[in-house]
Amino acid sequence: MSDLRQIAFYGKGGIGKSTTSQNTLAALTELGQKILIVGCDPKADSTRLILHSKAQDTVLSLAAEAGSVEDLEIEDVMKVGYKDIRCVESGGPEPGVGCAGRGVITSINFLEENGAYDGVDYVSYDVLGDVVCGGFAMPIRENKAQEIYIVMSGEMMAMYAANNISKGILKYANSGGVRLGGLVCNERKTDKELELAEALAQRLGTRLIHFVPRDNIVQHAELRRMTVLEYAPESSQAGEYRKLATKIHENGGRGTIPTPITMDELEDMLMEFGVMNAVDESMVGKTATMAAAV
Repeated sequence: MSDLRQIAFYGKGGIGKSTTSQNTLAALTELGQKILIVGCDPKADSTRLILHSKAQDTVLSLAAEAGSVEDLEIEDVMKVGYKDIRCVESGGPEPGVGCAGRGVITSINFLEENGAYDGVDYVSYDVLGDVVCGGFAMPIRENKAQEIYIVMSGEMMAMYAANNISKGILKYANSGGVRLGGLVCNERKTDKELELAEALAQRLGTRLIHFVPRDNIVQHAELRRMTVLEYAPESSQAGEYRKLATKIHENGGRGTIPTPITMDELEDMLMEFGVMNAVDESMVGKTATMAAAV
C-alpha cells in the first residue's frame, strides 16, 4: 500500500478529461502498472472506453437498489475491463436533487473498506473541475489523491477552471500531502495555445507535462467505445498518450504547491499574448459582416 500512487485528473467539464485519463491509464498498463479507476463525475463516463459500455452501474444507483451501500459487495460495483483495469463509478443523484459530491465520499470509503485498492499500483480519480463543492474536493481534502493533473486547453474558461482547481490544491497542500503534478493541454487549436499553456503552468508554479495534439482518431475510437491505445495502437496519437503516461510515471513525488493567480492576472496574460485582442477583432469583423448584410 505504501507504494500506491493515488493520482487525480481534474478539469473543466467537456475538456476531454475522461478521454485523456482513460487513454493515459491504458498506456500505463503497457508499463506494467495495475490500475483502478474511480470515476467521480456524475455523468459516469470515466470508464466507458475501458469497459466498452455506454455507462457503468454506479455505486449510488446500486446502493439505492440494494437499500444501502453496506448491502453491496465489491463485485457489484467494480468491473474489470481492457488490460485488466479495475473500474468503479461513484455516480450522483438526479439533476437538481442532492449533492453529487456525496457519491464520491460514499464510494471511496466503501472501496477502501472492501479491499479494492489491494494489489494495484495506481488509483486514478476522474473529477469534475468546474464545481468547487466539498464533495468534489474530497480526493484532495481527505489526502486521497496526492498528485493532481489538470486537463486544460487554451480556452479562457478551461484556464479559469485550472486556476480554480489550483486554489483548491493550495488550500489543502499544507494539511495533507496533495501536490499539483502538472498541466495537460488537450489541444483545441485556439490562438497561441501551446504558449498560453506553458505560461499558465509557469504562473501556477508547475509545468506543462504534455501537450496532446488534436486528432480525429480520438473521436473514431470513442464512437466504438474504445481507447486509441486499443483501437489504433500504432497511431501517432497512441504514441502521444504513451509519452504522457511515461511522464506521469516518472513524475512520482515531484509535484508542487501551486501559486494560483487572480482573474485580472489571467485576463492580463491573455491580453499579453494578444488572444483577447484577436477575439475582439474577430467579433468586430463578424459585426461588420452582419451590418453589411443588413
